Amino acid sequence: MADPEDLNLSGDMTSDDGDTIKDVLEGVGVGGGGDVVDTLDGHHNDEESSDDHSTPPIIIANGSVKNRYREIMLQQHLDSSDVSSLTGSDRHDLPRRAGSPIDSVLSGPDDSPSVQGSLISSPGSSVLPSVASRPGLSSPTPSFRPFDRRFQSRISSSALQSPRSVSPALFATHSRNASLSSQFILDPNDIDTPTSPWEVVRWTRLRKLNGQAFSEAGKRNFGSPTCLAVSASIVIGTSKGIILVFDYNQNLKMIIGPGTKAVECGPITAIAISADHTTIAGGHANGYIFTWDTNRVSRPFLTIPHLDHLQVKNRTADGHIPNVSVTHLGFLGTRHTALVSADDRGMAFSHLATRGTGALGRTVKTHRILGRYPDVPTPAGKAVKPSTVLAFAPLPLGNVERSTDALGLTAMLTPYLLVIVSTTPVAQTQHKSARPKEVPAHSAMSGCLAWFPAVQLKVPDPHTGSDISKVKLVYCWSNILTVLDVDELPREDKDSPPSFRFRARSRWKCEEAIVAVQWLSRSVLAVLTISQRLIVLEDRTMRMTEAFDLLQKYIYHTDLFSKQLHSLVEQLDEHDSSMHGVVADAFYMSFKAYKGRIFLLGFNEVSIGALSNWADRLIAMMEHGDYIGAIQLATSYYTGDADKLTVGLPEDANLRHAMVRDKVMEIISASLKYAFGQRQKHQGDADDDHMKQLAETCFGACLNIGNTEFLFDEMYEWYEEADVSGIFLECLEPYILEQTITMVPPTVVKDMVMHFVTKGWESRLEEVICHMETATLDLDQITVLCKQHSLYDALIYVWNQAMQDYITPMTDLLSLLIPLMANGDFIPGNMADDFYSISALKIFPYLSYTLTGRVYPTGGTLSDDVATKAKAEIYWFLFSGKTITWPKGSKHEFLTMPGAQVQPSFPYLRLILKFDAPSFLSALNEAFEDPFLNDSPDQQHVNGGAKGELPEEQIFGLTINRQYIVSILLDVMNSNEFAAEDTIYLDMFIARNLPKFPQYLLFPGTTLSRVLTGLCNYPGIDLAEDSQLSAEYLLSVYQPSDMPSLMPLFKEAGFYRILKRIYKTDHQYGKLVQTYFEDAEEQDTVFECIADCLRPRSGLSGRQVQEVIEVCSKHARDLLELDAAQSARIFAAQDTKFHQHILKSGEDVPDLQHTYLKTLLRFNEASPQDAVVTERDLVEQYVRLMCKFEPGSVSDYVGMVQSANLRLENLIPTMEETGVIDAAVVLMARDGQVKEAMERLVKHLGTLESAMQGLLAGTENHDHLASLQFDLEDLLQALQKYIHVGIWLCQGQMKSSKKTTVVHQKKKKKQSAVEALSPDEALWLDLIEAGVRITRNLSPAITSIIDHSEVAEHLDGEKLLALLRSLVQHTFTALLTTTSSQMGVQPGARVLTNAGANLSFLRILRAFLTQAATSSPNLADLRGVLASIFSAYAYEESILRLSNRLLERSLFVNVKQSVELRQRAWRPRGSTCEACSRRVWGPGVSGGMVFEAWEDKQADEEKRRRERLADHADRAKGNNGESDSKSKGKGVDTRPSSMLMEPADANAANGKQQPLGPLVVLACRHIYHQSCLDALQERQENGAGRERDYRCPIDG
Repeated sequence: MADPEDLNLSGDMTSDDGDTIKDVLEGVGVGGGGDVVDTLDGHHNDEESSDDHSTPPIIIANGSVKNRYREIMLQQHLDSSDVSSLTGSDRHDLPRRAGSPIDSVLSGPDDSPSVQGSLISSPGSSVLPSVASRPGLSSPTPSFRPFDRRFQSRISSSALQSPRSVSPALFATHSRNASLSSQFILDPNDIDTPTSPWEVVRWTRLRKLNGQAFSEAGKRNFGSPTCLAVSASIVIGTSKGIILVFDYNQNLKMIIGPGTKAVECGPITAIAISADHTTIAGGHANGYIFTWDTNRVSRPFLTIPHLDHLQVKNRTADGHIPNVSVTHLGFLGTRHTALVSADDRGMAFSHLATRGTGALGRTVKTHRILGRYPDVPTPAGKAVKPSTVLAFAPLPLGNVERSTDALGLTAMLTPYLLVIVSTTPVAQTQHKSARPKEVPAHSAMSGCLAWFPAVQLKVPDPHTGSDISKVKLVYCWSNILTVLDVDELPREDKDSPPSFRFRARSRWKCEEAIVAVQWLSRSVLAVLTISQRLIVLEDRTMRMTEAFDLLQKYIYHTDLFSKQLHSLVEQLDEHDSSMHGVVADAFYMSFKAYKGRIFLLGFNEVSIGALSNWADRLIAMMEHGDYIGAIQLATSYYTGDADKLTVGLPEDANLRHAMVRDKVMEIISASLKYAFGQRQKHQGDADDDHMKQLAETCFGACLNIGNTEFLFDEMYEWYEEADVSGIFLECLEPYILEQTITMVPPTVVKDMVMHFVTKGWESRLEEVICHMETATLDLDQITVLCKQHSLYDALIYVWNQAMQDYITPMTDLLSLLIPLMANGDFIPGNMADDFYSISALKIFPYLSYTLTGRVYPTGGTLSDDVATKAKAEIYWFLFSGKTITWPKGSKHEFLTMPGAQVQPSFPYLRLILKFDAPSFLSALNEAFEDPFLNDSPDQQHVNGGAKGELPEEQIFGLTINRQYIVSILLDVMNSNEFAAEDTIYLDMFIARNLPKFPQYLLFPGTTLSRVLTGLCNYPGIDLAEDSQLSAEYLLSVYQPSDMPSLMPLFKEAGFYRILKRIYKTDHQYGKLVQTYFEDAEEQDTVFECIADCLRPRSGLSGRQVQEVIEVCSKHARDLLELDAAQSARIFAAQDTKFHQHILKSGEDVPDLQHTYLKTLLRFNEASPQDAVVTERDLVEQYVRLMCKFEPGSVSDYVGMVQSANLRLENLIPTMEETGVIDAAVVLMARDGQVKEAMERLVKHLGTLESAMQGLLAGTENHDHLASLQFDLEDLLQALQKYIHVGIWLCQGQMKSSKKTTVVHQKKKKKQSAVEALSPDEALWLDLIEAGVRITRNLSPAITSIIDHSEVAEHLDGEKLLALLRSLVQHTFTALLTTTSSQMGVQPGARVLTNAGANLSFLRILRAFLTQAATSSPNLADLRGVLASIFSAYAYEESILRLSNRLLERSLFVNVKQSVELRQRAWRPRGSTCEACSRRVWGPGVSGGMVFEAWEDKQADEEKRRRERLADHADRAKGNNGESDSKSKGKGVDTRPSSMLMEPADANAANGKQQPLGPLVVLACRHIYHQSCLDALQERQENGAGRERDYRCPIDG
């Protein structure tokens, strides 16, 4: 086949006149006023070279479109111009500066840290908030901190807000409403559906061809079309076995088949065209194949029949079997007599005809290359799955000769495999791969593939570097697409056959099954899915660039495979991943690609889809009037943001730029001409927004291309002539601010100045000027304008950059301050103060920038020579000490006091300091960090010149240093001329810089002491922190000799950090702690200091520790209020007296006392090594406090404290007062007063009973019946709580009296039931009587309330009665549990124990009943009590029964799991013995000993089974069904099943090969012969005797 790359169908396919395809392929030109639009020519395969047969490009000439079309297009464009334009950004939303000069000095945030480690500048304005030198004004706010910040101009801010929201390269999505609403008015029969011009594929229906092939007459004469092939002609096969050949004029050139045997062989099911387009092959439904020479179609060129029945039976030849459709067909290479074919039964063949003199003289040799004949017997033990050939294609020829051309490579896709075979010289499989695992198990079964041959490239491939592309195969299973590269491996011998490597390079997953795939170009794929969606895919990136629906095309498809795969689908197994749920129809015969065009065979028509290239798309958008969209699209093509490969652009940027650059400029020029022509015609409907959008688009395009000259040479002229130059200038502004454009012609600058001034945008103009190259500016005009509108940032920039003048900006700014001065001081209340001083404030960021080598206000870096010159001039201006004449030679002396006869020394320095000393010193603080002040004067030169050659200002400036500057400042800023509000900043300045530059600054001690004194006497509290920080800086390098005299000043000033450092250095720890208490801001850190002083190895002497303790004693109350818990932890090791002192200081805050004692006592419990003996007074005090703050925890705590630490007489009253009776009971029991404790408990139970009765009696008068239920429940729960306390008391007493004494049995006098009880039993009796009494007394009252209709609805009576009865039930349950254990009794004696046995419960019950009978004559009163007792018995019984059931169930589960684990087998790790390396199981075991051992084992087990059955039968025949006890049975062999081999003796007796005995499999999965393992372990244990316990010699 000829090279598919060189057969481009030129032009686009937007319309069809119904006559010829050539008409369709002609381009449509657009012109206005007779202008000719240049051709935009492009092919999809521009990167591949084409041969001589390529079609020349179609010239798009003017006049090819009718006038009516131009009028319609123009009218629609005018109607939709408002809609089609992009929404421009509103300039009124830009960040604008107000007219006030204050807005022009606002600074952005500073993100540059200072040099020398100072803090980052605080974000804020360069407008300083205060002027310290003015009388009556307060000092700066704490946020000012002049020496911790850096000046920042607003223009140089890193967070510059550009008026333009996005960069020029990032266009917003262009609105295409105009294009959508202005479609061509064309005949609906010519175009299938109205498609937008930017669509990648545009479709054309071949009306003339369709009229002949799909008309009723055509179907009647030729049959319905069944398949399609495309090459130099369009070839269609029909259902009547006829082949129709059309040329590209849609003329029916030939009808093949009528009058021959072909029409008798059924429908055409496959078509192929030879590489030279002269031979056509057709496959028929009955298995016949005919080839036809297009020059002689009267009879077949070659006939390949199917096998006859005898050949099928005897298998004497290969070929298609009868009545099996040939579904795939193709020619091999350039030969007309070599074909390959496949049928729907899954068989494929190669056919090679011999040379001869005609059809009768040729013989065809057919060889099977895939599949199995249906009558071939199936191999034993192997199931044969049904198969078919889903896809099939031979490799076409490229435009370069490769070794693959001579092999006849053919790819075949079955439901299971991809097979690539070479058919020449002999059939041989070259590659085979299985279906990918990613294919869904039960998705639609489909398959397709397509080759792309090797081609010669114009440009080497960027991925491989070769100028010849690789052979590629794309194949699809279901929804998985794979691209396979074929690499030819180098051959050592030229005569040896070539070898190839097939490598799957890319894989892509579609959302649905793929039914057809074709290569549109070397890098673009067309994919057709089962739902008839067309997807355009780029090869390398596997990126889906386009996707659209083709359902309206009614693509022809048929079911070819479901019959063959019927059994596979019917026997669907959901668990079998190799199965599919449905078989898709075949689409491959209807979906073809040729020369970048897609050909579709539908049920009713043939359509051609043209893959438009980049030029086509641009032309189409221009034709539709969307020129803005066309410019944006062209720009994206140039930058590579669009889909390059799909539209035919190369990946190489240089090639792409060369192709697109000129076209972009042509589109821009044509768009400007058209847009302004329309604006001139319709001036009343002029749309400035549209012009603005066009300007922004052109700016972006020109900047991307790098052609900014076009903007000012041509584009600006269009806007200027149309009197809309302001739109151009406003669009230019953001590009200047971003410094994308810096060079602007002077004429444009002049117009911009006038436009912005007219609009009142002076501040925006200032920013623009500061970002332009000054060489393009009219300096006179700019300077006058800047002064006129107070644009001092721009003015400074122009003076500095254009004229290298750094002194004139200083004189201009200081001139603003002179009117505000009188006799060297500022005039208070001057109306011009704010206006002039705000502008003058720019002097400080200017000084900061210039003295640190930066460009003001943009922030760029000055060159070394320029920076040195600028710094020297400014230092000379400020510190020369005299007035100067400036400009030089003007005889104009710049005076700060024009009316005075004598000018002060250092006039300009004084003027600035009087204006704002803090800001000046802040700028100077930055300048001090610059290395300019480091160099010695002898080493400083400018431009390589000597000192004598330099002007005065340069010489002076080069000799200045830090010492000189500070000396001048100390002299000028004296206390006589400057207030303390000013001099404090000089003190800070010196204190901060001396530690930074100790080698450059030297001061006498008196000066530094005066500085420290000045810092201590700061004028305002807001400067306290800055002053202290400065003093700390100074003291880090200076130790005053008069430190004792400074200490009171430090204390008075509140410099506590300094005091702490001094006291700590001098080891004055008492004063150190005292200072922490005095420092209110950091008072909470006193604990760290105290803890550090009191730690055991702190190094403090006893006297120093005592000083710390004394200070802490003075501040005991402060410690408690700061953190009582932390105080207790720190002082835990101190004596009791100290703790009592602290507690005494907090008598009025008992909650803090409680926290202190709680932490102290619990700390001693947690850290016994650090604990001290705690006085019981502290413990008792803590218990008393607990009764108030933690009543619920008192009983738990007293249970842990030793009884010797507590005195009952001190605690019981408090406990009774607070109601903590349970703790009192615990204490009394611990003290041995058990009986008294029970009496106290019973008394409290009586109190609760009385409260309960009172509450029940007053229910009728209760105001809140809703809360009555909660009150009653609370009382009953309190009763329950104290009943449990009593139970605890009784149980504890019985446990403590378990010491038994064995005595001889003696007779005793008869005693009453109560007297016979032991003291422990008497306690139980008292508790039971109390509980019974409460239950008996309260039950009637609760019952009566329940019966009360008004109250009953608010109460839960059942719940209350259950709570009441539980008192007795819990008591008897506890008694049963305590007395249920049995005690062992020694022979001849009895055990006397208070705990007793079960008889203790009976004695207690008997005594209770005796007393109850005495006090209650009616036994009915005890009915409820007895019922509660018996319920306790029943409850215990049910609990025990339930527990036994749960234990039994758990035991069963555990035993079952154990049995299962024991029965689970272990799979050996290998098949050989780890010791002798002989195979023990599996294939390869020598002889049949394993199988024979298994047979012997089975026989032995069968024998034993029969013996067992006989034994059971004998036992059943015994007398009375009893078995014979004398009968003997053979024991069952309980050897494990892994022992497959019998002992050696038995095998030797049978004459068999002697095995090595049983096998042993260990838990580590190693396997041994038992004999081998025994031998290994005997060697390891040196023959020592052992039990049968194996351990793995490898794993241990």
